[in-house]
Amino acid sequence: MTADQLTGLAVLLPLGGFLLNGLLGKRLRSELISGALGSAAVGGAFVVAVMCLVELLGLPPGQRSLTVHFFPWIAAGGFHADAAFQIDQLSVVMMLVVTGVGMLIHVYSIGYMHGDPGFARFFAYLNLFIVAMLILILADNFLLMFLGWEGVGLCSYLLIGFWYDRKFEKGTTGDAAKKAFVVNRIGDFGFLIAMVLIVVTFGSLRFETVFAQASALPVGTPVALWITLALFLGATGKSAQIPLFVWLPDAMAGPTPVSALIHAATMVTAGVYMVARCSILFTLAPASMAVVAVVGAATALMAATIGLVQNDIKKVLAYSTISQLGYMFLALGVGAFSAGIFHVVTHAFFKALLFLGSGAVIHAMHDEQDIRKMGGLRPALPVTFWTFLIGTIAIAGIPPFAGFFSKDEILWNAFTRGSWVLWLLGVLGAGLTALYMFRLVALTFTGEPRWEKGTHPHEAPLTMTVPLVVLAVLSAVGGFLGLPESLGGSNPFERWLGPVFARADEKLALVAYPGAFTEYFLMACSVAIALTGIYFAYAWYMRHPEVPGSLVKRFGGVYRVLLNKYYVDELYDGAVVTPAVKGSEMLLWKGVDVAVIDGIVNGLARAAGAAGRALRLVQTGVVQNYVLVFLTGAVLLVGWLLAQ
Repeated sequence: MTADQLTGLAVLLPLGGFLLNGLLGKRLRSELISGALGSAAVGGAFVVAVMCLVELLGLPPGQRSLTVHFFPWIAAGGFHADAAFQIDQLSVVMMLVVTGVGMLIHVYSIGYMHGDPGFARFFAYLNLFIVAMLILILADNFLLMFLGWEGVGLCSYLLIGFWYDRKFEKGTTGDAAKKAFVVNRIGDFGFLIAMVLIVVTFGSLRFETVFAQASALPVGTPVALWITLALFLGATGKSAQIPLFVWLPDAMAGPTPVSALIHAATMVTAGVYMVARCSILFTLAPASMAVVAVVGAATALMAATIGLVQNDIKKVLAYSTISQLGYMFLALGVGAFSAGIFHVVTHAFFKALLFLGSGAVIHAMHDEQDIRKMGGLRPALPVTFWTFLIGTIAIAGIPPFAGFFSKDEILWNAFTRGSWVLWLLGVLGAGLTALYMFRLVALTFTGEPRWEKGTHPHEAPLTMTVPLVVLAVLSAVGGFLGLPESLGGSNPFERWLGPVFARADEKLALVAYPGAFTEYFLMACSVAIALTGIYFAYAWYMRHPEVPGSLVKRFGGVYRVLLNKYYVDELYDGAVVTPAVKGSEMLLWKGVDVAVIDGIVNGLARAAGAAGRALRLVQTGVVQNYVLVFLTGAVLLVGWLLAQ
């Protein structure tokens, strides 16, 4: 069997892990068996992904697209949708990321979740999450993609609320899970509208059919604008962009491996992948492209400013995720689709590393997450410190680490394909990223210990540290996959994805090369501002720790706005949640439910009771009354007969 024919195993293996752990988890009675089973299932899927990569490499660049049909799924009139996978350069890249990073997170979870009573259930949910994400990225049509899209939404609900009985700052973890589920449903509504418009316009939901027809349409086709805006609404929900980003920080209520899986390799990249997959549709609507770019740049900068003042170690990383996703959409919005996907890959490496590193810190600090109560952890956690530092350097965009190459590619395209304003927003976000990430390192690992007496932090077990080391290596060298020509490379990653975005590139206006000097100058600017952010983090949080306190006093209003996340949650509560609850209470509950439905039911009951009471007067049990009624009836009957 060829590799593409084995693609179904990539889904069936983690699905089998889900079923075995879900149905037999308690009977296995061994964390090692449950953990190894779940990890091996995803590891097997990774092997299949590697086989698919090898097979595609053996094909000519223009023929690296294979379709694997499993069975007819839906047939209604002239509409058909099959259960089929599309194997091409883009889907293979995403397969490798999802299964590779996902496998490391599974292995890490064996140590992190040790002793948890829901150990087997946790691995069942993780495997199901991988299944849903693989369906999403391998689907060859919008309908099957939507099935995976909804699947990752369901799994995120299950995993965020895994510790459903625990409290966090805004209620229970169950509340955080519900928030994520509801906010994502808003975006999903946009996806549904887009599918309806696609069927009406193109008569199919199969990617190849839709994209082939779309490539024949002129740029500026009106229906393309509405289709792409609806698709982007779905992407803002899954990938946490303005205005639907509010669910992601609360998702930190779940176990740390969940945060790594959702934020690094799976759910939040779904929106980026979907927009990239639909690149030809977006290039038909320049207005939509502009919206994507502006929303991405604004989200990148806004989330970075919020990350400056967060004190929960996972919340800092959550807002950094939102910010980095903004960079990906900035790239997609200016037509640099390969650069956006490249940042998906490098971000998966260093963000998974950072989240898993934060989990090792939380594990060592006995579930403490407030960085103000940490400090001085470097000697006790040497492996965690050095790997976390590598991830921090990578996300800050310092060469030659992975984040530098992907972020520089995005900023370069923002300048050449977009505008200097978009570039400036991106560069400012990069500087703030370096500042808040090195603030996190300084407050967590350096300085005097600030933890409570009796705390004895220690390094995590091998099941947790080995994934950290692997991800650290990838974060350090992964960027060379996209080494640009200006730095002596050939950008093999962009060449690999080139055929996938060929149709979209034909619709984009050609951009004149500004010159090598401009490219090097912009590259130097981005590195310089990142180094500036690192310097201020070092000066304020290591050399002169009294400075941040004085800045808070001096700029108290700005600090409160950032600490309260621009009051977006409060705005939604006041403008949407509270009116919806009050309106439902007055109209649906008291108006429809109580007044109408209960009124009808209770009214019928009262009418039946009144009729029963009236009839009860006839059944008195007194024989004389029955005789009287009998005689009265007889007299009336005789009288009626005589009257005839």
